[in-house]
Amino acid sequence: MSHKFKVRQLVRLKQPGFSHGPTGSTGIYEVVRLMPADQTGEVSYRIKSGFIERAVRESEIQGT
Repeated sequence: MSHKFKVRQLVRLKQPGFSHGPTGSTGIYEVVRLMPADQTGEVSYRIKSGFIERAVRESEIQGT
């Protein structure tokens, strides 16, 4: 499976969680690294917003 998003592209979480509370996150993240597929074959990304950086699967994010 190839990556749908590119480094420096802006994305949003499809289902925002606790990270959009008092942490100051804007809800918009920048893709900072492309990661390989996991055991299910789905690719992952490192995304960052402010000081928050996290790993997500491609199915968890959408373009802005």
